[in-house]
Amino acid sequence: MSSLNEQFSQRIVAHSDSLANAIVTKHYLQQPELAPRYGEKGQAKCLSDAHRHLTYLAEAMAVDHPSLFANYIAWGKVLLSGLGIPEADLAKNLQVIGEVLKEEISEMPISLIDDYIQAGLQQLPTLPSELSTFIKTAEPHADLANQYFEALLSGKRQIASQLILNAVNNGISIKEIYLYVFQRTQYEIGRLWQMNKVSVAQEHYCTAATQLIMSQLYAYIFASEKRGHTLVATCVGSELHEMGVRMVADFFEMEGWDTFYLGANMPPSGIIKELEERKAEVLAISATMTFHISAVTNLITTIRSNENFKSVKIMVGGYPFNVEPSLWQKVGADAYAKNADEAIKVANSLLN
Repeated sequence: MSSLNEQFSQRIVAHSDSLANAIVTKHYLQQPELAPRYGEKGQAKCLSDAHRHLTYLAEAMAVDHPSLFANYIAWGKVLLSGLGIPEADLAKNLQVIGEVLKEEISEMPISLIDDYIQAGLQQLPTLPSELSTFIKTAEPHADLANQYFEALLSGKRQIASQLILNAVNNGISIKEIYLYVFQRTQYEIGRLWQMNKVSVAQEHYCTAATQLIMSQLYAYIFASEKRGHTLVATCVGSELHEMGVRMVADFFEMEGWDTFYLGANMPPSGIIKELEERKAEVLAISATMTFHISAVTNLITTIRSNENFKSVKIMVGGYPFNVEPSLWQKVGADAYAKNADEAIKVANSLLN
């Protein structure tokens, strides 16, 4: 990592409260029509958004990848569009963020600020306001994925479960169920939430239902013959998006590995204890939110400093690593995998 980038990233995080207040104040002064348009609740939401913008900016800056911030802006445009907030407001807000940073952290190079702010601004007009469906007709088992998804959205968990159990009994592999049904429907519910077409409660229900249905398949998953390899799989920090890494652990289990899935929001001390007790050969770390990259970096640094784990191979994955495929090198990992299927091949390669 660039020490200069790290230094100013830390400054942004340390002063995020005052910076966020300055951003909202300046934005409302420059666009006085915002106050009557959005009211007090809207202004409070703008303050929350400013904090989030700064968090993503700081993380992208720390690893020297403007593309991560630009991708976040793309995500934000779709989200705000679903809430009826025009692109012009987002563009103005980005401009104000740049102005405030130049004023409040005057020693930060203007070129460094512009690298990130301009990366978002320049692409904004060309970005879509809506996302296309993740359940593509041409992909395998699209009909099953659609039926499953409709059952979940209707709150019919039992029907969704029976669809999956019937599919497995009819010869569809569990790996295909995971990749083409569970994964695709999770992406789809996320897309609809982002576009304000389903509630957060519906999103949580669909996720919880899929996790329950996954557990109903464990009688098949844990029947595989063991090969003598061990994996520990976990999320980091306050990361709550655990579905992806759970799928990874299940794929390894189906390949005959002994797996220890630690779940979400796992503290580093607990991860390190499991690595030692389980004598793990591979550690899989997942991060879905860009602002958890620092937690991944810190965990890997701690593990690398311990002589007991010098032979442990560390593999990372999750949304920010898919956005920026070279990011795994910046955080100090041994490799990266874009999905559960690829993770098996990568892990075998690391051990060989």
